[in-house]
Amino acid sequence: MMPDLPISNCIRELRAANGEMTQQQLGQLVGVTRQTVNAIELGKYSPSLEVAFRIARVFDQPLEKVFRYEK
Repeated sequence: MMPDLPISNCIRELRAANGEMTQQQLGQLVGVTRQTVNAIELGKYSPSLEVAFRIARVFDQPLEKVFRYEK
């Protein structure tokens, strides 16, 4: 089992605040699969910088509001 990454996010909360957007809908907007969105949300996968920026842009949030680096 892989250890959780030191990057956390609030994607689930942002999806809920945006009309209960599904993982599938977010994935389509940023060009990744639902499974990728799920893995990112759960901290099992770290998105590329480009995907991270795309996610932040969907929610009109600065990158550091969506993702946090915790050491």
